Amino acid sequence: MPIETSSLISSSRPSIWANVPDSDWNDWRWQLKHRLNSIEELSQVINLIPEEIQGLSAKERFRVHITPYFAGQIDPNDPNCPIRRQVIPLGSELQAFEGMQADSLSEEEHSPVPGLVHRYPDRVLMLLTTHCASYCRYCTRSRIVGQFDKSTKQPAIEQQLNYLRNNPQVRDVLLSGGDPLTLSPTMLEYVLAQLRDIEHIEIVRIGSRAPVFLPQLVTDELCEMLKRFHPLWINIHVNHPKEITPALSRALAKLADAGIPLGNQSVLLAGINDSVEIQRELVHKLVRNRVRPYYLYQCDLVKGAGHFRTTVAKGIEIIEGLRGHTSGYAIPTYVVDAPGGGGKIPVMPQYLISQAPGRVVLRNYEGYIVTYEEPQDYNPQLIEQIRTQSTQSSETNRLGVSGLLQGNASAIKPEGFDRLHARAERLPLDSGTLD
Repeated sequence: MPIETSSLISSSRPSIWANVPDSDWNDWRWQLKHRLNSIEELSQVINLIPEEIQGLSAKERFRVHITPYFAGQIDPNDPNCPIRRQVIPLGSELQAFEGMQADSLSEEEHSPVPGLVHRYPDRVLMLLTTHCASYCRYCTRSRIVGQFDKSTKQPAIEQQLNYLRNNPQVRDVLLSGGDPLTLSPTMLEYVLAQLRDIEHIEIVRIGSRAPVFLPQLVTDELCEMLKRFHPLWINIHVNHPKEITPALSRALAKLADAGIPLGNQSVLLAGINDSVEIQRELVHKLVRNRVRPYYLYQCDLVKGAGHFRTTVAKGIEIIEGLRGHTSGYAIPTYVVDAPGGGGKIPVMPQYLISQAPGRVVLRNYEGYIVTYEEPQDYNPQLIEQIRTQSTQSSETNRLGVSGLLQGNASAIKPEGFDRLHARAERLPLDSGTLD
């Protein structure tokens, strides 16, 4: 099936913009200037239901902004439209739920300087802005995103860059926010140039939903600028196949033609994409557009997202329904981003049924169960002996379970474990008691 790369003009442009010149409609600046955010504005293009009016009327609601382009993808008469559900607030956003947190990933606890999250040893997250083209109702960073008074200023960005210059273990930098593609082109180019001047930074990644909300932003000029800073990767954020319009296909083609590897990060959302069939259609449309499915996230425990959450079992069911039923490179890794800053934990169906010395028992997607014979003479120490004899520098000691396997430690103990089990010290014997 060929990819539609004709005009950016959406065939579903709402009638209120029917007389807008094409030159304006296809201008990202016009799109940003005319974003919708009030009951009065949205009711011109959507038949709002009472719960949506309740959500839009809430005083403490997360920011609402919807580009005219993205509003044009909404079914005005279907309250369950998957596009609509992602950007129009409901009254249920206001309901608290078990485990709800403002900073569900404890990013602020892992921020050595403002706006920079250093959770993993060799990579960091730079939060460059609090602005987005439109705002997702399940936003992980709703505590800061959309709040213009918390905008990242130039001095904070300089602090982040200085931190990176002084930490040579960092080889991979992810630019996020907010949405880094909503920065002024001059500022984005400045940040990329500064990162490229740091010798130990090998990879720069951009996480952006802007091509989905605002494909007009992906201009030839932007692509020419980005391609100067290779190796550069971009992960977009598409949750439903309906979001992949001809306009988005055109934008993705520009980025791919600029030599930028593209990935996709989805969030598993109840009533929107928690279906094997929808996920299969989504990943197939993505790979046809040269976008590799990267992550499928379990929805975070963030305030306002309770009604979007599914069980983990549903995510495993979806992966079970993809593995073996489509190409391996079309299957995302299903992850739970652990509360408390534990990072991304992959969760998948169990294909290893059992194991014993010399053999393992496996199953495939059809339920076919087979014994796989393992080598009897494998020496896992040989590679370490070879490495020790070579001139290669020794590998950094591994952490966690990998460190146990390497022999760096014999156990991983929860905080306070030794104190809890030091009963002899906590409960001294009473010499006058025989019990």
